[in-house]
Amino acid sequence: MNPKEKGIHIFLKALPKNIFSGFVVSLIALPLGLGLAMASDAPPISGIITAIVGGVIVSIFGGSNVTITGPGNGLVGVIIMAIATLQLEGAYAAIAVSGGLLLLLGFLRLGKVADFFPSSAIQGMLAAIGLIILGKQFHIMLGHKIVRDSNLEYLLEIPHTIFQSFNHQDIGLHYAAIAGVISLGIMIVYPKLRNKYLQLVPAPMWIVILSISFSYYCELILGTPNVIHPDYMISGIPNVEQIIADVKLPDFSHINGFLFWDSVISLTLIASVESLLSIKAVDKLDPLKRRSNVNRDIKALGLATIISGFLGGLNVVTVIARSSVNVNNGGTNRSSNFFHAFFLIIFIALFSTQLTRIPLPALMAILVFTGYKLASPIKAKQILLIGKEQIIIFMTTLIITLTVGLISGILIGALVTLLMHMIIKRNFIFFFRYVFVPNVLMFKEEDGEEDKEDSYFISVKHFCTFLNYYKLKNKLADIPETADVILDFSMCEFVDHTAMESLNNYQDMFTKKGGNFEINGLDMHNSDTPHPFALRRVIPVAKMLRDVNFTKRQNQLKEIAPRYLLNYYSRKRKEVEFLEHFTYFNTKTVNHIYNQLSNIETGIHLFDVEYSEGEFIAKEVIRSTMLLIKPQSHIPDFTLDKEGFIEKAYALAGFKDINIEAYEDFSKRFYLKGENITDIQNFFSDELVQFFESNPYYHIESNGKGILIFKKERLASIKELKALLDYGKRLKVCIEETVHTYS
Repeated sequence: MNPKEKGIHIFLKALPKNIFSGFVVSLIALPLGLGLAMASDAPPISGIITAIVGGVIVSIFGGSNVTITGPGNGLVGVIIMAIATLQLEGAYAAIAVSGGLLLLLGFLRLGKVADFFPSSAIQGMLAAIGLIILGKQFHIMLGHKIVRDSNLEYLLEIPHTIFQSFNHQDIGLHYAAIAGVISLGIMIVYPKLRNKYLQLVPAPMWIVILSISFSYYCELILGTPNVIHPDYMISGIPNVEQIIADVKLPDFSHINGFLFWDSVISLTLIASVESLLSIKAVDKLDPLKRRSNVNRDIKALGLATIISGFLGGLNVVTVIARSSVNVNNGGTNRSSNFFHAFFLIIFIALFSTQLTRIPLPALMAILVFTGYKLASPIKAKQILLIGKEQIIIFMTTLIITLTVGLISGILIGALVTLLMHMIIKRNFIFFFRYVFVPNVLMFKEEDGEEDKEDSYFISVKHFCTFLNYYKLKNKLADIPETADVILDFSMCEFVDHTAMESLNNYQDMFTKKGGNFEINGLDMHNSDTPHPFALRRVIPVAKMLRDVNFTKRQNQLKEIAPRYLLNYYSRKRKEVEFLEHFTYFNTKTVNHIYNQLSNIETGIHLFDVEYSEGEFIAKEVIRSTMLLIKPQSHIPDFTLDKEGFIEKAYALAGFKDINIEAYEDFSKRFYLKGENITDIQNFFSDELVQFFESNPYYHIESNGKGILIFKKERLASIKELKALLDYGKRLKVCIEETVHTYS
């Protein structure tokens, strides 16, 4: 089979999974598309048009693998201003022209423009965008539409709106506010319900389903019109024929004006930064660890935005939340983006009349939650932990963006970052002297053996900051992730937060691909905080060790460790490569493990682990207790779970469930999967099958060298932890007895 035929075979084999993930993503895209369009003062259908055009065009011409495209959160404020100053048709023209500029950026290979903006400034800009979204939509969520002159006024008006929601004279406004509050509650609580059946339908779609159901309840059961005030219901959702008939061509009459080009540049800047950040984040989630062709993707986004503008849609950007859902539901290639658009077309064709039953406060609650996630105080706290100078950069960018504008905010943020670096270094001339001087030297060290990857040595001199980090990144982009890389900073006096954060991402990428990425030469550098992303500079002050204060749970773990002949280690450990080879962590990022109970001789290793699903605003941090047991001999790779509805759905989507002959009950109760079916069937002996049948259900996964066991995606209680230890020890004995027969 030639490479082309092999590629087609792989594509067709993965098609059911991508259709399934595309359908799940469309359930989120529908309410978000409507909400983002209305939040931007555009017709509701424009958000759906954006998602459909983006899904079709980018899936065909894009350079990323598992990203989803559609309307973006960051553009809401800019589109509002564009529509206010240029009118709707003029805003469509600005959107189309911004797509042309984005297309030009792609052809000029400027897809890495986001690297020239400091990380904390970008975070400050995004937090400001979150506050803009939250401030403007919060009032509609509580049934109190207002118009103010500035973003700050919308935020300052929030306490009055909360008070006003209790004093509505119209009962319909009370119901509108109640719909908004309930919807916000669903958005807050739903992600914390770690139930695989509930999560098949995303939180925004539950809001749509409940809203439409309530409308029918009023109509069919109560025999009255919807009790929610009609001014707070969605209106103007056309059917497919009306959409085609009502397409409004862009109005380019404002093209010679300053306001037009101000909107164009703002749209282009925010669309490119939001997309580039999302592409970078989603690449970390890709189970196949592929790198996106950023410039090709920017060109596709630009082309899609041009078409979207001419069809009455908004800017097409890469969106992190929907992309994360795509990866977590089995999406493996760009066809999932196409099918998400395909299902949106079906929804509009069949159910467009039902969308008018959705109250505006319900959709605005989704955006209020999204705005809060962007501007969460936790982000400011995390940045403060990196360094005091980073919180100054973050807050300055946030305030300027909020009060002046997006472009001013990010430019002032970059300027403040440079000033902070100069103050910390206490040398104003240093940065200007070396900013244009080549500072990266790379050597390729050949091993001389055919079966070994070459190793690379990279030396960085002078300084490495957002101003010149692209030089180092260009070198790293040419190195295969399976190679060994030594990055030496011994001749570098200053490394900023943006560079440290990006290099940490490279370390994760190389580790997951089987390579090795080692950073040396920072022994003489110090930082103001112990955070791994903190700014480093050469100073002769050593870091101080901190005392460890045990929690109640840690004291209990320390007490029970000797009873199980285990050693207890409380400190965090970031060397977690042993987890990267388990399928469960393919689409997750492991931060660290801690509270370890282990015994090297018996091969028992129990620990708490912190990891995350998704990235950016879709990121959910999860802490769980897991057990790793290591058999004395190699065993097959497999995953074993309790079989339920979702596993049956996976089977329809192309995931193979392995049956064990003569054990029909076991095959019905358990979902068993793996690549080497014959080896797995031979390995599952009578004793092993009977063990699983007669014991509680756990998620069990083998990578050949070890078996990972856990029950719930949360920290285990001491009682549950003891049960897990007991289960693991007995399973290890059973496996050791089975291994002899299997061998």
